[in-house]
Amino acid sequence: MRIAWGITGAGHLLKESVNILVGLSKTHEVTILLSGAGEEVLKMYGLFETVKKLTGGKYRELVLEADQQASFPMTGRFSLGTYDILVVSPTTSNTIGKIVNGIADTLITNAVAQSGKGMVKTYIIPVDMESGDLQTVLPSKLELDTCQDCEICEAAAACPSNAITPGVEINLLKCEGCGACQVACSFGAVTGGKLITIHMRDIDIQNTAKLSEIEGINVLNHPSDLNII
Repeated sequence: MRIAWGITGAGHLLKESVNILVGLSKTHEVTILLSGAGEEVLKMYGLFETVKKLTGGKYRELVLEADQQASFPMTGRFSLGTYDILVVSPTTSNTIGKIVNGIADTLITNAVAQSGKGMVKTYIIPVDMESGDLQTVLPSKLELDTCQDCEICEAAAACPSNAITPGVEINLLKCEGCGACQVACSFGAVTGGKLITIHMRDIDIQNTAKLSEIEGINVLNHPSDLNII
């Protein structure tokens, strides 16, 4: 089966999505599409290289939004029905808001629009499904309450991408999610995988509900709900 998989800029359900993606790539041709934010977040969580290694060859490409520019020529494949299915997981509220309002000005939203025109079955796994509070995982974080403001910051010295300003913050746009800083800091001032609680906005939940009303789009609760034979 020929599958296209889009990733947007959400940390929630990101690791779970990548795990399913790794499994599918063993038996199917998988093209991976990354929004600009999706590329950044994969790097923050140390998953970019895992995804990149799954690609190579025709219909196993890694498609970056930055390389496609404004016309997104690659998405023409969807209007031609080249792929059997399109999966977008995880899907941010921003992407869903655009889809339900017919806006197709990003790589992922344009792929969804063209899939509708090419009658390519589309599966979307939103991060905002139900009202209330949700626990999600943070990438690397500098805990200022624990930081000892050392004269020589071992965490910063160990960072290969110079993403840490000692005693201030981690620049997540530089962070590669390697975890070297967590190992290097003997005071445990750098954390990774920390759980936080966020509140779902009503407007995002309402937009998610509208997704299922769009022809050809199937909304799933979790990446593991994707059943592909």
